[in-house]
Amino acid sequence: MAKLNKAYKFRLYPTDEQAFFIRQTFGCVRFVYNKMLAERKETYENLKDDKEALKKTKHPTPAKYKKEFIWLKEVDSLSLANAQLHLDNAYKAFFENNAKFPKFKSKRHRQSYTTNVVNGNIQLLDGHIKLPKLKTVKMKQHREIPFDHTIKSCTISMTSSGKYYVSILTEYEKEIRNKEIEHVVGLDFAMNGLFVDSETGKKANYPRFYRQMLEKLASEQRKLSRKKKGSSNWNKQRVKVAKLQEKVANQRKNFLHHQSKALAVSFDAVIIEDLDMKGMSQALNFGKSVSDNGWGMFTSFLRYKLKEQGKQLVKLNKWFPSTKTCSSCGSMREMSLSERTYQCDCGLNLDRDYNAALNIKKEGLRLLATT
Repeated sequence: MAKLNKAYKFRLYPTDEQAFFIRQTFGCVRFVYNKMLAERKETYENLKDDKEALKKTKHPTPAKYKKEFIWLKEVDSLSLANAQLHLDNAYKAFFENNAKFPKFKSKRHRQSYTTNVVNGNIQLLDGHIKLPKLKTVKMKQHREIPFDHTIKSCTISMTSSGKYYVSILTEYEKEIRNKEIEHVVGLDFAMNGLFVDSETGKKANYPRFYRQMLEKLASEQRKLSRKKKGSSNWNKQRVKVAKLQEKVANQRKNFLHHQSKALAVSFDAVIIEDLDMKGMSQALNFGKSVSDNGWGMFTSFLRYKLKEQGKQLVKLNKWFPSTKTCSSCGSMREMSLSERTYQCDCGLNLDRDYNAALNIKKEGLRLLATT
């Protein structure tokens, strides 16, 4: 039996008093995180040439600041402990995984805090959720959490438009049997359609929600820029803009969930390329198109949906020449971005993305056979 995690996200409707306390907790978590980071940064600057001394250094904890800043005692202590844990993980990633040095959090960052289950302090009630320090908060629970799922932690967050959400992380046991691989599909990333599959050669027909909303969003952002920052009218307009951006994000997320679920149900293995989306958007000036697609989110959804069923997501090396290779005879030739059809001396005349998807599937099958 394997232990798996699954998160369920629901909308919260706190009272004014509860909403004030939630925002207060956001501020305290941010304050403690930045305090601890400032001390770690200073220590790192002083000892970065002495790695042994740096490893032995004791790092500050939230408890250190509670004596000086009494108001930190008012919020959920577990939320502050999780701020330390998040910083520990970011610091570890910097040293071990070549990640960037942790950055200070500002109010413009995602507003959230995480708390853990201890002695029944988090419980699901009828249309409500019991949370530490908040008692019961009204919640719109649009789906049931299975009885065999154990709640481990909750992350409370607030969107830019002022909506509150709770993400409930659960743990459950499931016997995962690796599926015998019979049905395999290769996916080639498509800038204007998310992907082209090797089975039909058709695009996923991604609606490009951001592009559809771009004109209206630009209009509302212009109105915002003309208002006095911090005024009541400015804040009302800011919420309008935030709601439009959230609508786009939700539409994109919903579409990607449906696409990844359909693939995970239909195929035993999905083959994709391990693409550097950030580098692609910068090098080719495709910033808006790349971010609108949400390819990274799509592959993340695809991975866990396949894993739950004992299926596989195979990533090919990003240097694999899927576009340059003929899917029929295997010969290679250079392809410019403007060429939309792959033509080969062997007689192949195929859409370039479909040809690439076929090559991706072939290479994936080869790798699966060797493992």
